[in-house]
Amino acid sequence: MLEDRQRQLDILLPTFHDLWHPQPFCQSRPQWCHGWPALAEDLLTLADADVAHLNSDGAAALALLARHIPAVAEITALVELPQRHRGVLVEQRSSWAWEIPGRKKQQIEAFASASQCGGNSVIDWCGGKGHLGRLLALQWQLPVHTLEIDPVLCADGAALASRQHLDHKFLNIDALTAADWPKRGQHAVALHACGDLHRRLIERGSSVGVARFDIAPCCYHRGVGGTYQPLSGRLRSTLKRDDVRLAVTETVTASARLTLQRDKEMAWKLGFDCYRRVISLDDYQSFKPVPAAWFRGSFVEFLTLMAARQALPQPASTVSGEFEAAGWRRQREVMRLSIVRHAFRRALEVWLALDLAVYLEDRGYRVEVGSFCERQLTPRNLLISAQLG
Repeated sequence: MLEDRQRQLDILLPTFHDLWHPQPFCQSRPQWCHGWPALAEDLLTLADADVAHLNSDGAAALALLARHIPAVAEITALVELPQRHRGVLVEQRSSWAWEIPGRKKQQIEAFASASQCGGNSVIDWCGGKGHLGRLLALQWQLPVHTLEIDPVLCADGAALASRQHLDHKFLNIDALTAADWPKRGQHAVALHACGDLHRRLIERGSSVGVARFDIAPCCYHRGVGGTYQPLSGRLRSTLKRDDVRLAVTETVTASARLTLQRDKEMAWKLGFDCYRRVISLDDYQSFKPVPAAWFRGSFVEFLTLMAARQALPQPASTVSGEFEAAGWRRQREVMRLSIVRHAFRRALEVWLALDLAVYLEDRGYRVEVGSFCERQLTPRNLLISAQLG
């Protein structure tokens, strides 16, 4: 039963709250560093290649953590979900995938092959140009409606569907206010609908009697206020918005150039934070979004712009190098200490997915949760499949 897995995970996550909740970017030394000094020392002495690997491989990070805190190992079995059976898709002419980037096409095909037809028609929820809906219309020979808020995407998708002579219509509607969709007996699909969008589909769809759901959730934090409100009832774990966002911060597709840019932006922000703390003697303050253009000049220019925005005294050019170096030292520490948080990303994501799945079970659906593709294709590879009755 999914509820049993949910219950076990919901007991364990609060136990390790002090490991996954603190953010090393905001705290130079999270409290756990004092409780497990050997763990902190191990992390701070890691080679750069090991840091990159552990920050991107949650299972490896969890195994490292378990060497210091053996009880953490209990989480491993709870986050290992089966691979969904993938059927063989009917071969289609290449024109069905017109305008779809290669990685996105692979995700759509993997999702479609892991889904089983289960309704009298298909509702493709927040489907953009309807690429998934178009493939399912070809595979299942059923009418498809793609619901999408952007009228330009609807028009483009309708043109692509007409080229294939499909019964594929577009609904230019806001999913959060849709009153008449989905409909009873439909098969609802959603590939990476974010936050409140997938929650709305599940709540509305189950209330009207959707026959089947196949949902790959994404960006669970979208639409969350201060604290995540579980759909499936009262749970022990309390997740703040930043905790929910942590669940979906893993990426596997960033290029070397983007990785270097990310590291530079982090180091410069931390360099400014070092300057701000010296000037104002305050603890960490959250950052408003920083314009991308501010990272294109020199660090001293960046520091000057940030100080002006925060109404701080202008820094002397002679000290900018000192704070840039401090920022890079902090960036190196943050990346190492963040491995502890990142070890819990999959556990948090599975907890969130199980919240949705158990909600559907409570409403009479037979529900399975598994992965529809390898994480190298997309880390958001969890698929919730639910059949009414």
